[in-house]
Amino acid sequence: MAKRMAKFRVMHTHQHSAPPAPDLVKRAFNVSAPNRVWVSDITSILTGQGWLHLAIVLDLYARRIVGWAMGERQQASLPVAALQNAIEQRRPAPGLICHTDQGSVYSSNDYKEIVTGCHAMQSMSRRGNCHDNAVAESFFSTLKNELTHHKNYRTLDEAMADISEFIELYYNRVRPHTTLKYRSPMQIENQAAVA
Repeated sequence: MAKRMAKFRVMHTHQHSAPPAPDLVKRAFNVSAPNRVWVSDITSILTGQGWLHLAIVLDLYARRIVGWAMGERQQASLPVAALQNAIEQRRPAPGLICHTDQGSVYSSNDYKEIVTGCHAMQSMSRRGNCHDNAVAESFFSTLKNELTHHKNYRTLDEAMADISEFIELYYNRVRPHTTLKYRSPMQIENQAAVA
């Protein structure tokens, strides 16, 4: 007796959302003044208590991390908190470009509301093209190669403290960048303030 195979029609429900923002940066990563273009991304670091997620906002002008947030869950609230932190610290003028990849956390309504609320423009990389957000990716490579790959964090708190210190006391203030002619982000900003 021949087996009869039932045919099932699989129905998918698709969430209808707005199309991604256009790529306003187009890999033009050299910027002439602070708070003109910020790039953002999110990464994960393994600890003894599970994954720690880090969302950053980086100002392309001096390659400075101007906002960040960390947490146990990779939710839209994490990049929103990082962006809010950057806005509070920097108070950007209208016209700022906030560039990200097309990840769901950056497509959320909460994130879009923060961008439009500070009179900024949202920009997104092409789907699956990490080179369109290369500066943010480069920061994560630096963080992992110079700090986290050499550590075994027992707790989330231990990792958070170490990463915060790396960003604020080393990366922003001291670490030389080849793109900045071997100066640190703070040196570039201080020189701009004097000029």
